Amino acid sequence: MGRPQRILVVDDERHIVRLIQVNLERQGYTIDTAFDGVEALVKMRADKPHLVVLDTLMPVVSGWEVLDAMARDPELCDIPVVLLSVERDIDDDDPRWPPGGKPPNVRLRLFKPFNPGQLLEALQ
Repeated sequence: MGRPQRILVVDDERHIVRLIQVNLERQGYTIDTAFDGVEALVKMRADKPHLVVLDTLMPVVSGWEVLDAMARDPELCDIPVVLLSVERDIDDDDPRWPPGGKPPNVRLRLFKPFNPGQLLEALQ
């Protein structure tokens, strides 16, 4: 995936965000956080991250809706995404993907609960 420098972590569960943030900062990454999809899109547009770690199920604007917005925005569509989810039935043909199917920027899917080491391994 190539080592990203600045990562945006998006999840409505603050303890998940903190767990990821602490583990990635220990490895030298710069972390920004968002707790819903609206905040995530605002932050992405203001300061484009090198990678987004994105939960699928959030109130206000879901991760699925964020992916759709990213796919339609030429400034955001190429940002790599690690998708976090409790939904274990996600496959490449899932109807919740944006129109056109699974976006090429979705590089990895991690299912909750997960070991932060899995994320760190994928970033190396």
